[in-house]
Amino acid sequence: MAKLLQHRLILAVQDLRRSTEFWMTTLGFARDFGDGSDGWSWLSRGGFAVGLGECANEPAASTLGDHSYVAYVTVDDVDALYDEFRARGASLQAPPSSKPWGMREFALRTPDGHRLTFGAVTPAA
Repeated sequence: MAKLLQHRLILAVQDLRRSTEFWMTTLGFARDFGDGSDGWSWLSRGGFAVGLGECANEPAASTLGDHSYVAYVTVDDVDALYDEFRARGASLQAPPSSKPWGMREFALRTPDGHRLTFGAVTPAA
């Protein structure tokens, strides 16, 4: 059976320059390739990769309600990541909290309204 080697989210954004700046400056992503001149930004941080495509005339993710959730990212230290994002000015929904399903997590919203949740497994009680 063929192996799946990597994944990359493809997200429609209203303003490519603004969104790229957010992902790079606020979330700490780096450009993988390209310069955005073709309407795309290809970015990653660790194992999380994203392609931002400029779609200025399409509805923004912020208009999609619960359908604006695009990813759940498992991390090694959710509290440290929250502190990093907060220091960088991210629009955070709430501080990390431990959930009954065994994860400690927090969520954020991108400038286009895509919602991301970051979580870490909590130790067994």
